[in-house]
Amino acid sequence: MNWSFRIARVLGIDVKVHVTFFLILVLGAVQWGLPYGTTGAIFGVLLMILLFACVILHELGHSVVAQYFGVPVREIVLLPVGGVAILSRNITKPIHELLVAAAGPAVNVVISVVLGIVALGSSLLNGGVDAWLLLLPGSNMAPSFTTLIQWLLGANVLLVLFNLIPAFPLDGGRMLRAVLAIWIGFPRATRIASAIGQLIAIGLGVVGVLTGNFVLVLVAVFIFFGAGQENNVGQAQTVLATLRVGDAYNKHALTLNIGDHVSKVVDYILTSYQPDFAVMQGTNLLGIVTREDVLRALASDTRDLYVTGIMRREFLKVNADKTLDEVSQIMAEQNQRIAAVYQAEQYLGLVSIEDISEALAVATFMQRQQQLRQQGEAKAEGS
Repeated sequence: MNWSFRIARVLGIDVKVHVTFFLILVLGAVQWGLPYGTTGAIFGVLLMILLFACVILHELGHSVVAQYFGVPVREIVLLPVGGVAILSRNITKPIHELLVAAAGPAVNVVISVVLGIVALGSSLLNGGVDAWLLLLPGSNMAPSFTTLIQWLLGANVLLVLFNLIPAFPLDGGRMLRAVLAIWIGFPRATRIASAIGQLIAIGLGVVGVLTGNFVLVLVAVFIFFGAGQENNVGQAQTVLATLRVGDAYNKHALTLNIGDHVSKVVDYILTSYQPDFAVMQGTNLLGIVTREDVLRALASDTRDLYVTGIMRREFLKVNADKTLDEVSQIMAEQNQRIAAVYQAEQYLGLVSIEDISEALAVATFMQRQQQLRQQGEAKAEGS
């Protein structure tokens, strides 16, 4: 994710912080610093850091279960609104998605239990105050160990309750989608879960406006657009699953030979829309030269180099029989934007993320046209 930097690597997963995350630290410092000065500001920052440590554990819960089912996790990114675990490919089995989605809130339940035990012990040491009183708003709110435990306990309870709301794309919505997918499949389950998520988002937004709760309005906006985005992704995957990569690669692509120079690639780039070129030796693919490779070479060396000197010798290979959905997931998993398409040992051509996007746009347009024709025919028969 852009504008993020790594702060740790846990279980082979990069944990990153988005630059906007620091806004939440400033908010914590201001919220506690105004009434309690410098000590309160430091306390507020500490609370935010510990809260997002709980968020990291929540996302690690998702990630560990996903990895157990063979789904690689690319990274965890912390944002002001929470965290997100970015999977390298989609989960294909509903029961797996159900368990992955449930793992995050389950971690917060465990944290809440531990904090509750600590709160109870602290209350007993401080004169036997009933533990449940620590959760009352306004009780022991001055910066202290008791306040820290109370605040984190309440925050983790809220994280559990919030994430279990059956609104896609929250964990509860993903669990709902997984249960529905067992019976009706992922495409229909995604559409239904997304619609429910947007309805709940509208309800939360109305409540937020009526009560003047700006945070609730922001949450509602996040859920509404998140549900819509997930629905779009689900529809795209459904369309891509019907197309083969063997039908999407450029069958009339310009190619290079091992004796060609960079100047020839520059000429191709200026006179065509093609950004990537295969370097061939007869019928064998030796490497790939991209526009970025050419620009990098021109910026670092004024000589007219051979293309073999700048080509990428290591590249992703995919079988022509794979669906575009499968190929796009493989490319995402290996962080590649281009792949070489083969039929057995025979090289056919190159396919890029841009090619897949174009194939998706064309296929979606054709599907919509077909639906419109079918609707027109149905109306004509009805009249």
